[in-house]
Formats: sequence, structure tokens, C-alpha cells
Amino acid sequence: MLKFYFGPMDCGKSTLALQMNHNHGRQGRRGLVLTKHDRSGGPKVTSRIGLGLEAIEVEDDLDLVRLVTGHDRIDYLICDEACFYTVEQIEQLADLVDEHGVDVYAFGLASDFRSVMFPAAQRLFELADEVCRLQVEVLCWCGRPGRLNARIVGGTMARTGEQVVIGDTDAAHVRYQVLCRRHHRSGRLGEGTTEPQPEAV
Repeated sequence: MLKFYFGPMDCGKSTLALQMNHNHGRQGRRGLVLTKHDRSGGPKVTSRIGLGLEAIEVEDDLDLVRLVTGHDRIDYLICDEACFYTVEQIEQLADLVDEHGVDVYAFGLASDFRSVMFPAAQRLFELADEVCRLQVEVLCWCGRPGRLNARIVGGTMARTGEQVVIGDTDAAHVRYQVLCRRHHRSGRLGEGTTEPQPEAV
């Protein structure tokens, strides 16, 4: 079974990944936890509510089939931040399910700061046996459901730039903010800001 759990930042993806790993391990199943570009900056899965676990960092040249088959027995994979994997690695996850009987649980964003789908996420939508939007409600500053992740650079919403720039939701120079569709399109970031915001490069 290949399952993809997606949603905006703060919706509990990493928390669910950690909980799922715990539950499978309690039943005697053997698994690996993978991640890429975790907010901690290290090879681990961390959640914003304080949970964390060491993980295998998925570099672009890592062959996931070779990684798994190099172990005596692997029953499942927890793949956090799967939106940042390569498309080839998503294909490898499908191969692990189909050819090796490994259950794969992938977690990640669907789209980037421009609301354009990540290539790996798109492939997961195409290949997954089941796709689940996480139901932990994330709100825009206006109170509407938050659906999209905005990249904020120096207090201004960016419309261009590299697809992957690592940041968090704190007050750093580059950070991310979850917005509803209306305010993602207009660039308004909250009370006291003007609409639309000037574009950041």
C-alpha cells in the first residue's frame, strides 16, 4: 500500500508520521523513517509540538530500493517531507510496494509557495493507492481555512525564486505563512499590511 498524506504547514503531517511509526513498531513491524530538508536542519523528523526522531536523510542520489533491500526485513517506510524527493525516488517507493511488499506512508506538501505542485507530490498523486488530505484545521490570519504556503522574505510575500528554500514559521528573514486562497492570491499577510503586497524577488 502506497499512501500519501498531504496538507499545508502546521496541519500535523510530521506528528502523524511519528505516531504511525510508533504504532507500527509496537506491533513488532520493522520500518525505516526517512526525511529530507527537515526544519531542524538535520537527519530527523521533528514536529512543531516538540516530538522528534532520528531519520535517514534522503539525498538526491539515494536509491531507496537498494536501501531497503540491504536490510534483513523491512515491513514499512515512513517518508516525511516526500514532496522534496526526486520523481525517480517516488517511482522507487512504488516499486517497493509492488515488488517487495513494503508498506509506504508518505507525508508532505502538495504545492510550493507559488501554489505550483512539487514534481514528487504530483507523482505521488498519480501513483498512490490512497491520497489523504489531513484534517487538522489550519487557519489563515483571517479565520478562513489555510490551504497554501506563502514564502515571506523580509516581511514581503515572494512570487518568484527557487522552488525549495528551507524555512519555518518563525520571525526569520525567510519564513513561511499559511494563507487562504484569497489572501495567497492578493499577497495580504495580516492586519496592518497593504493589499496587494509588492513582489519580492
